[in-house]
Amino acid sequence: MTLIGWAQIALVLAAVLAAAIPLGRYIAAVAEGRIRWLRPVEALFFRAGGIDPNAEQGWRAYAMAMLAVNALGFLLLYLLLRLQGMLPLNPRGFDGLSPWLAFNTAVSFVSNTNWQAYSGEVAMSYLSQMVGLAVQNFLSASTGIALALAVSRAFARGGISSLGNFWADFTRVTLYVLLPLAVVVGFIFVALGIPQTFADYVTATTLEGGQQVIPLGPAAFQIAIKHLGTNGGGFFGVNSLHPFEGPGALVTAIQIWCQAVIPFALCITFGHLVRDARQGRTLLAVMLGFVVVATLAIYAAEAAGTPIMAALGVDPAQGNMEGKDVRFGLALASLFTATTTGASCGAVNAMFSSFTPLGGMVPLFLIQLGEVLPGGVGSGLYGILIFALLAVFVAGLMVGRTPEYLGKKIQAREVKLAMLAVLVLPATILGFTAVSLVLPMATASLAHVGPHALTEMLYAYTSAAGNNGSAFGGLTADTPWLNTTLGIAMLLGRFAYVVPVLAIAGGLAAKVKAPEGTGTLPTHGPLFAGLLAGIILILGGLQFLPSLALGPLAEHFVMLAGKTF
Repeated sequence: MTLIGWAQIALVLAAVLAAAIPLGRYIAAVAEGRIRWLRPVEALFFRAGGIDPNAEQGWRAYAMAMLAVNALGFLLLYLLLRLQGMLPLNPRGFDGLSPWLAFNTAVSFVSNTNWQAYSGEVAMSYLSQMVGLAVQNFLSASTGIALALAVSRAFARGGISSLGNFWADFTRVTLYVLLPLAVVVGFIFVALGIPQTFADYVTATTLEGGQQVIPLGPAAFQIAIKHLGTNGGGFFGVNSLHPFEGPGALVTAIQIWCQAVIPFALCITFGHLVRDARQGRTLLAVMLGFVVVATLAIYAAEAAGTPIMAALGVDPAQGNMEGKDVRFGLALASLFTATTTGASCGAVNAMFSSFTPLGGMVPLFLIQLGEVLPGGVGSGLYGILIFALLAVFVAGLMVGRTPEYLGKKIQAREVKLAMLAVLVLPATILGFTAVSLVLPMATASLAHVGPHALTEMLYAYTSAAGNNGSAFGGLTADTPWLNTTLGIAMLLGRFAYVVPVLAIAGGLAAKVKAPEGTGTLPTHGPLFAGLLAGIILILGGLQFLPSLALGPLAEHFVMLAGKTF
């Protein structure tokens, strides 16, 4: 670890926070209908869809609208991927994807997971990348933000059972937030060397006289929304490690900024919508604290190197650079890893399988903590609010009072639904991992044995159910079993989680807000922030520490003994 490295980390995080505060205020204004500079375009969409944006929806209607648009998105993307061989903008002549892979990919991009069991430059046409994947990058991100706004209104309102209008939220978030940001960032990426072209691939002659095919394509603007929407699915197979997708340290710093700024900004949005900015700042502080600690842990583990590399004569001062790029260095690789797995983005600029065991355990554990630190766009906010409800419930048990959060009494119904949502992740992750580790057709996809192999499989289902999309590496995922079960895990992680959350929101919105009294637990400030962080850690620890002990922790002690599998 170096002073320059820490300065890079501090500078990027400072830039994120500096932008998150005004952006959060702006998103709140969008949610309240005060931003209307694209009103004619907005009105055109509403007229075409026969939508009254002022018609309020209860939680069931809001959920049904959300499920309907995502089901339609899945169907259209699945058909596009299956038929891409017969469609235009396919200069390489790629065939359509297999049914299993098309299912997995369509679910992946609709659920904001963006897990990729394929390599884009050898499997996807330009049309599939743009009209299929990039469009879903916008729509899945808009869905998440719309849901976060609906949940925020539940705490802001009292005695009203509606949560807003999904179609209005969905449209306005796309038009006023994601599209403008993506256009600006896309032009910046083009200026910094990321290609944006319909030209065919180029064949170059290497210095040794050989032939090398250099892939091109309309990449820059898709990469912009890939990060801004915490999607993470790369245009090229190795994601931001590709020289066209991550051409330098400045681009990497901007990508980190992109994948963190909206999740942090939504905390500020929440504070403004509930008319108490302190609430949003508290949530943001918890998220930021975890990101900083995770970055420190990864940076320290990778900078320490490994005993095996030291025994081979590798300079220990360089740290563990295996699987990383000298263009980025350990500092930006560590921050990128912490934000991409904490933010449910899934983009990578380093290969996690080559990390030290402890360094690789941190991103795995960040996802297992619920993808709320800061989580995906929208999903991070409503996810951490579920933990906030559980935190006030635990506090209420300790002092013998009915728990309250922002004037809303948290009763049995809310706690049961919150636990139902929270338990989706461990049940899906541990259940599918356990079954896959005893099935020969699943274990045949593993590239390693021992604890590292367990981590490979565990990470895959953790990434899928957590809607993250990053891969640990080494797993051949394009098989019928993995394509199907990982796809199911993505669906459960997204939709089986959010429906109970909306049910909670509907119940809370209908409750009259109670005035704050002397016995009310303050849900802002260091005390509640510590309680919230503890609840997140305890739930994650109780559910996943045994599996971590069998995987990365076991591998760590084997490494200290100077052995390998």
